[in-house]
Amino acid sequence: MEKFRKIIHIDMDAFYASVEQRDNPQYKGKPLAVGHADKRSVVAAASYEARRYGVKSAMPSLRAKRLCPQLIFVPGRMSHYKEVSLQIREIFHEYTDLVEPLALDEAFLDVTENKKGISLAVDIAKEIKRRIREDLHLVASAGVSYNKFLAKVASDFRKPDGLCTIHPDQALEFIAQLPVEAFWGVGKVTAQKMHEMGVHNGADLRNCSRDMLRRHFGKIGDVYYDFARGVDNRPVEPVHVRKSMGCEHTLERDITLPSSVVIELYHVATDLVGRIERSGFRGSTLTLKLRFDDFTQKTRSLTVFHELVALKDILPVAKQLMKEAQEENRPIRLIGLSVSNPSVDGSEVHRHPVQLKIDWDERS
Repeated sequence: MEKFRKIIHIDMDAFYASVEQRDNPQYKGKPLAVGHADKRSVVAAASYEARRYGVKSAMPSLRAKRLCPQLIFVPGRMSHYKEVSLQIREIFHEYTDLVEPLALDEAFLDVTENKKGISLAVDIAKEIKRRIREDLHLVASAGVSYNKFLAKVASDFRKPDGLCTIHPDQALEFIAQLPVEAFWGVGKVTAQKMHEMGVHNGADLRNCSRDMLRRHFGKIGDVYYDFARGVDNRPVEPVHVRKSMGCEHTLERDITLPSSVVIELYHVATDLVGRIERSGFRGSTLTLKLRFDDFTQKTRSLTVFHELVALKDILPVAKQLMKEAQEENRPIRLIGLSVSNPSVDGSEVHRHPVQLKIDWDERS
């Protein structure tokens, strides 16, 4: 009999907003957004009371205020959220050391072999949810299954305060009814392309051949093919090697003049160099991200044959990418730069430049 792994995905419900409501009782039960209310800002997180009005993370603050005039804005406290996240992870590690954090508010746990000898993963998930509620006065949702893909889907299934288990013998039936938008790696643009192909749910996706998915979506087509069949062999990895280092600036006003763009690009590149120096990160791929006034995005990337560390290395590449990405007379509201493709020992970089172009037309 095949032995399946026991994977739990824990997702904190409205984490930043919930922490603020916990720490400030006057906000409890009220629509709250973490962020700033000015016209250049976006919502970092929204409470469930705010979400009922359609307020979402990454939404422009002015639009959020129009949807919910009584919305309360509070500034974010990232260092505090990190402290709370560490407290949550301490609870995880009481059950297993195989903990893979995805962000401050979510993580995978492999409890196939766990410290307390609990046979059922769902019982561990229940205990963890209870501990988070009783010790930290916060609420988490949990998904339980035999791989990461299904555990993640399960944790989203009954939010907030949800608990969902997908057993191996139920997986194919569950996946068949799952909309393609719920699959990892399927964003708005990919979902639209799938819909045009007549693919709307897991059952439709399962009817697609591997070759067909590769032709339309490239290498990630293999992932879609496997997920549609309940296959995901990725292990829970407790140690992560940083894969990128980046920063982005939301501008005080939209800009179009080339001279203004170069000045702002210089400021972002300088910020990135400072972060690289403090972290010691080394990489050979530079990615430029632009967000326009209508909130659509575009990225351009270039891999070079040397490490991108100093301003003299990064700025020329950034200018080259900006020249390719910028559209005449189209206002820019955000500029971001990141370095990726890390070298293992400072020497493993590509021998030849490789141009990588990606167009995003999804709104953030």
